[in-house]
Amino acid sequence: MGKTTVSINLAHAFARAGLRTLLVDADPQGSVGLSLTRQSRMLSGFYDYLADPGIPLDRLLVPTRLETFTLVASGQASDYEVGGAPTGAHLARVRGFMRAVEARGFDLCIVDTPAGLFGLTADIIASSDSVLVPQQAEPLGIRSVPKMLEGLSRLRVIHPRLVVLGVLMTMVQHEMAESRESVAALRQLLPQDLILRTMIPRDALFVKASARGLPVGVLEDGAGALAVFDSLRAEIEAKLERSGTPAHPLRHGPA
Repeated sequence: MGKTTVSINLAHAFARAGLRTLLVDADPQGSVGLSLTRQSRMLSGFYDYLADPGIPLDRLLVPTRLETFTLVASGQASDYEVGGAPTGAHLARVRGFMRAVEARGFDLCIVDTPAGLFGLTADIIASSDSVLVPQQAEPLGIRSVPKMLEGLSRLRVIHPRLVVLGVLMTMVQHEMAESRESVAALRQLLPQDLILRTMIPRDALFVKASARGLPVGVLEDGAGALAVFDSLRAEIEAKLERSGTPAHPLRHGPA
């Protein structure tokens, strides 16, 4: 479980807490849309706005059963110059999208980005107030975290107000030694304030929720997962308060 599952369930947690939350699928694979609505491939979305900023934001908004929770799919033009586009190529249009979101009155915008820190992802981060780094608790992945944080430090040179919320450990299996050791290794490698206390366990419920097109917390047996993401929401809110970042509006993107 990676950034898409975190994005969906964290957005749902904020929406349940009463914040008008927009979840944007900026991954060309359309993972958020495919997880939450099977019609996502037919919807206009984020990449259509990049191709034509004249599209009204309201045309892209997809309501959910929760009044405070709204989606924007990746869209029909999800192959829009993503492959080889250099960093900065989309910056003006991404910022235009964010201004439209703010003007529409959303309290929070969570963006599920393509992996990495280059191209469109860098442009989204440079247009955001904060960034969260989900990282699977497995040995090979841990080795890439310092390089990821170095890249975020370079982005902060051009965007000094960016708040790095830290690394969120996901797919944690406490019964498996390799998973426990990966978490311990990262805690030794990084300053403690760069690793969130909340950890997301590996749980078959996430697969079940995705198959049903729902956040995991709304499943009958999802109370435990709901509590985990409520804890994550509270931890993020506390970090933002300490950083002086205003709670409303907030733009946030997992890297």
